Amino acid sequence: MSVIVELEVAAHEFDLGRILQVPAGTHIEMEAVVPAAERTIPLFWVYSADIDSDTFEASIRSHKSVNSITAVDIFEDRALYAMDWAVGSDQFFQAVVGNEGSILNATGFAREWDFEVRFASHDDLGSFRADLDDDGVTFEVMRVYNPTRPDAGPWYGLTPSQREALVLAVEAGYYDIPRTCTTVELADKLGISDQAVTERLRRAIVNVVSNTLLAAEDKKD
Repeated sequence: MSVIVELEVAAHEFDLGRILQVPAGTHIEMEAVVPAAERTIPLFWVYSADIDSDTFEASIRSHKSVNSITAVDIFEDRALYAMDWAVGSDQFFQAVVGNEGSILNATGFAREWDFEVRFASHDDLGSFRADLDDDGVTFEVMRVYNPTRPDAGPWYGLTPSQREALVLAVEAGYYDIPRTCTTVELADKLGISDQAVTERLRRAIVNVVSNTLLAAEDKKD
């Protein structure tokens, strides 16, 4: 049976974390990460209303393992990038690839990154951890579990940021009748725009329904 590990890695401990350095109050969410042996092109969102895109892109291009970075979509509070990156020098990603792991979620902050990685077995996970230890990459394991549904994850398919937004919305009364909280107020607490809050809540609800109500219907069929 497959096993999923949630772990935290300091940004300075691995190549991608050093490349994608962001200031406090800014965070990165990987939309797609498919590491290969020597080269990969991750897509990632940068969430910040204040970051200077020219400075950020120039900083990334200065790394010798980066071939190119392209802005795919740019909005007021966030931007989607594609980066052509030589992954061979990144010990963390090489440990994932070498043990046939799959990165399900990756979120980067100023000081650390949170990863959710699936391995085919506990033996593969053990080898992954041993490889990181051998390479001197320090990390903290937050949780290890066997998923009941392969793509559900620990919170019914929610990413950490989606879970944070949805829990805050419920606790603040956004879904109460009458509503006692607005998306603008949620946005202030989360440090993002009200449009980003709306989109995050929408994606969160889709994930919860897909991994609960729709999953139950699938089992019936």
